[in-house]
Amino acid sequence: MTAPENTGRRFQAYTIRHLDELLQRAPLTEEQRLRTRAVASVLPFRTNAYVVDELIDWDRATEDPMFRLVFPQEDMLPAEDVDHIAGLLQNDASKQEVTAAANAIRFKLNPHPAGQLQLNIPKAGEEPIPGLQHKYRETVLFFPQQGQTCHAYCTYCFRWAQFVGIADLKMANNDVEQLTGYVRDHTEVSSVLLTGGDPMIMGEPVLRRYIEPLLELEHVESIRIGSKALAYWPQRFVTDPDADDTLRLFERVVASGKNLAFMAHFSHQKELESELVQEAVRRIRATGAVIRTQAPLIRTINDDAEQWAGMWKTQHRMGMIPYYMFVERDTGPQDYFSVPLARAWEIFRDAFSQVSGLCRTVRGPSMSATPGKVAVDGIVEIGEEKVFALRMLQARDPDLVGRPFYAKFDENAVWVDDLKPAFADKFPFE
Repeated sequence: MTAPENTGRRFQAYTIRHLDELLQRAPLTEEQRLRTRAVASVLPFRTNAYVVDELIDWDRATEDPMFRLVFPQEDMLPAEDVDHIAGLLQNDASKQEVTAAANAIRFKLNPHPAGQLQLNIPKAGEEPIPGLQHKYRETVLFFPQQGQTCHAYCTYCFRWAQFVGIADLKMANNDVEQLTGYVRDHTEVSSVLLTGGDPMIMGEPVLRRYIEPLLELEHVESIRIGSKALAYWPQRFVTDPDADDTLRLFERVVASGKNLAFMAHFSHQKELESELVQEAVRRIRATGAVIRTQAPLIRTINDDAEQWAGMWKTQHRMGMIPYYMFVERDTGPQDYFSVPLARAWEIFRDAFSQVSGLCRTVRGPSMSATPGKVAVDGIVEIGEEKVFALRMLQARDPDLVGRPFYAKFDENAVWVDDLKPAFADKFPFE
């Protein structure tokens, strides 16, 4: 098999040290570059040569959705916070002073939403198990210590707090026995999701170390890998030195009788166009793995129905399964990226109506909130009252799964916490 041309490049990451040089490619003023650096001092920045050279239209960078997807924008944070950090940078403040100011801003941005640190982490006896989350009965999330970065960071990432160097905000574990021991003892767990960061930043020997012991657990039906690598570094499955070994590992998972679900994050059609991506998808699917696609709805990047319908059609044609449209979570620069729930539902409905039944595996718009995944099923009038029709797609309390309920219509609401119950004193999960 011959790989597509121009794929032999080695992975090269760009971080905040390279930001000013990269921004020289964009039509930005010196002041705009300074304010962008100020935002990047608070929110994490990392990209790579493939994203920079292949995915971004630098001639129109300020309007380009891929540029906004990976490069911080000055209006992602309140102007007074950007002013403060920009002033420190301009006056050559010490690294310690900039970091202290950045941390003060970070802790105002709800760094770990939906009870991730307080409610989701299980215990072994009286001790919490770091790097493990067990929010839903059937599913355990594991954060491998070696997967605590990505090939590039999305500016909307709800896991941004993992990447800013604050130890108390990290979720990570490298104890394979602690993972397998917990899952072995909890036979209600049928699915293990490796997440991060991005597990596909790890080499095959490390990935195998976490996955192989799970193959011995009969009650585990599926292993999931949450990854943006197909969009940001498809070479991982085509030309990287361990690409073939990784695919053979995928084959072993499938041969063991377990479902291997590759949870691919695609935020924009541009990420699907490269021949490398198409070859990477073909190679993963040839192992027997199933690729399911998901992304949040994000203002300025993919907030229109044509974009989503196009993505779902392309993904279906490539053999992937559209799975989720998420609502941007209540963390980080949510004010910049959020789309009102009423508009989110309209975009989902209009996109859903443009695709065939085989694409309508997708669910959404869905909020991954503290009680569970809450889907907006529609806007309806009951009697003389306009309300949101909502449904629990998943829940901490399994008895709530699938249950419909209603909220008063609010054209400005962007999250479940903005809503008030309709026809009841409280929501089912309260």
